Order: sequence, then C-alpha cells, then structure tokens
Amino acid sequence: MNTELNIERDLLDGLARGERLATEQIYTRHYPTITKWIQNNGGTEPDAADIYQESMLILYEKAQQEEFRLSCKVGTYLFSISKHLWYKRLQQLQKQPGTLADHSGDESRKEWAYEDDISAHKEREAYYTQLNLALEQLGEPCRSLLQAFYHNDKSMQEIAADFGYTNPDNAKTQKYKCLTRLKKIFYGVQAK
Repeated sequence: MNTELNIERDLLDGLARGERLATEQIYTRHYPTITKWIQNNGGTEPDAADIYQESMLILYEKAQQEEFRLSCKVGTYLFSISKHLWYKRLQQLQKQPGTLADHSGDESRKEWAYEDDISAHKEREAYYTQLNLALEQLGEPCRSLLQAFYHNDKSMQEIAADFGYTNPDNAKTQKYKCLTRLKKIFYGVQAK
C-alpha cells in the first residue's frame, strides 16, 4: 500500500516538473477508464479525448501549486475532474446526461447528476481547506505526528522512533491527544 502511494506521489511530482515519462504513465493508465465512462454517458471518443486532455491540464496546473495535496489516488482525481467537465459540457450543449449508474432506478429525478457531483466536490474542498487551517493552528509536534500517521501512512512503531516516544503505545496516546485537539480547533474553525 505504502509503495503504491509513493508511486502515485512520484508520478504527480514528475508531472509537476513536466517529465514526459510521468505524464505518459498517468495519461495511459487512466485514459481507457475515463473514455469508456464518457462514451457510456453520451459522449464520443473525440469528446472523451478532449475532456481527458482538459483534465490532465488541470491536474498538471494543480500539481505545480505548492499547497496542493492530493487526498485520493491520481486516477480518482482525474475521473472526478473528467466527470465535472463532461457534465458541464452537456449542460452547455443543453443535453441531459441521462440515467447514470449512480442514479439507476430513479427515473423521476429531475436534478442533473452533475449538480450533485459539483456540490459534493465543493463541500469536500471546503472541508479540506478548513482541515488545513486547523492543522496550521494545531502546531508542532502534533501537526507532524498526525501527518506522519494519516498522510505518510507510518506505523505507530515508526512514529515512536521518529518522535522519540518510548514505545508505540505512548505514540498512540499522543496521537489521540493531538487528534482531540485538532477536532476542537477544526469544529471551532468550522463554526466561524
């Protein structure tokens, strides 16, 4: 699992630096899935190619931003961007996307599926923005400890060694205290 995350991070870093190999790997790895989805939802292969190209450009621009932290796999992020762009294009063409797998059996639904996706994406972005603000206010060593556990997938054994705790149980206790403080800050930030 950790190796897969490192590969994803390396690919994203390579993309940000404009490395051709990283760009090609990301492109070829995720193009078939997104193309198939767009074709299954009223698009053509040229439509899918255009949408995917735009999605790659957005990912490239995001990857170059220092504050950008991907909280999911590259493919998931590209798929989300592609879906958003496809729904936006359908809206511009005055077409309704039809019944999607997410809404199967719900023929009476009048809302467009893309509105749900856009809304969910905006909520997630607001949540992560608030979480980052709370992390900034949390301070050290809590911020680094939580990032080591949740972001870098380090074990309690590794965290104990890295942070100088006598054993993994002490590291776990400290993580719990830090998490409790983060929640208090987060919900305080969210209330504002």
